Amino acid sequence: MSKIEELIEQYCPEGVEFKELGEVMTITRGASPRPISNYVTNDPNGIPWIKIGDVNSKYKYITKTKEKITKEGAEKSRYLKKGDFVLSNSMSFGRPYILAIDGCIHDGWISMQGFESSLISDFLFHLLRSDIVQNYWKQKASSGTVQNLNADIVKATKIPVPPLPIQQEIVTILDKFTKLEAELEAELEARKRQYEFYRNQLLNFEGKEVEWKTLGEVCLKTENIKWKENQNIDYQYIDLTSVSRDNNKISDTQTINSTNAPSRAQQIVNRDDVIFGTTRPTLKRYSLISSGYHNQICSTGFCLLRADKRILVPKFLFFLLTTANFYSYVENNQEGAGYPSISNSTVKKFQIPITPLSEQERIVAILDKFDLLVNDISEGIPAEIQARRKQYEYYRGKLLDFKNINNG
Repeated sequence: MSKIEELIEQYCPEGVEFKELGEVMTITRGASPRPISNYVTNDPNGIPWIKIGDVNSKYKYITKTKEKITKEGAEKSRYLKKGDFVLSNSMSFGRPYILAIDGCIHDGWISMQGFESSLISDFLFHLLRSDIVQNYWKQKASSGTVQNLNADIVKATKIPVPPLPIQQEIVTILDKFTKLEAELEAELEARKRQYEFYRNQLLNFEGKEVEWKTLGEVCLKTENIKWKENQNIDYQYIDLTSVSRDNNKISDTQTINSTNAPSRAQQIVNRDDVIFGTTRPTLKRYSLISSGYHNQICSTGFCLLRADKRILVPKFLFFLLTTANFYSYVENNQEGAGYPSISNSTVKKFQIPITPLSEQERIVAILDKFDLLVNDISEGIPAEIQARRKQYEYYRGKLLDFKNINNG
């Protein structure tokens, strides 16, 4: 018999009590002083202002913020203390975090306080991320016209409340998985920084004897689809959101045809084309078209680049768009404050080095090895992280599957 089984036999052989979250803690929505710009301060003694957009979803704790607000602003918002929980109620709702600092939250958050007598903090964290809770929230939040996780839904969520010794043992088990995953994430971040360093070094030709040409000079013309001539044919549509910002791969495409194609579904892509998102371009949505998307359709929100293979290796072009030089060029040439963009013509004015094809292929071979290690979900560190995450989720589901004593 395992230790967890022994503890259950000792403390709750007939099952555990299920309670609504609102019964075991205080749950309130955040509040925002308006306009917030009037209260943001550079004063080092200001109150940390905790924004959803500044939080990394991979981490458990919120340890710092990018902005601070005045004491007057704090009085108009929701002030929380270290150890309290926050839960996103918009922008990928349902993400829990533990505060490692005192600070204020806006109305995109829900606060959770005063649970210490019933729940161990780390146990609550694992529980809130579990399928038993997340699936309930998705179901309830999707029932309205706008997906939103309001405080009433959170309060009504029923959770198992096992005795504290059982909670602690579950935390001990699950934390081993999350610790290993965190170590792998840290190693992956280090490898990514190493990859970026070598990529920028290998692709830096400043001061070297190479020929420089604009993208417009080394890329071929592309064509748009004529929907009237291509009726009753299904295509995969690559929208801006289809390109992952994490690994630059394409996924979640939409099947379209002449009857339902969005107005921006115009550009025909071929294998080895490179696409770059020109709307909010610093989000770095770029991808190399694989054979699986040959002769499909992409949005006009992309700049479509088709390398002239007589002088340019397509993947060499792709890697050039991932460099700090190109990012700086885009950042300096985008237009518009609220919804910035860069025109195709401006992108095509960017100058790239044209080296012999053999040298391009040599550089691509080196960078491919790094790219595989840090971006390929089927190999390298990402694959190991994915395996550990599934293992954690499996055991979390098993360990949090309690018999409800109220059901007899």
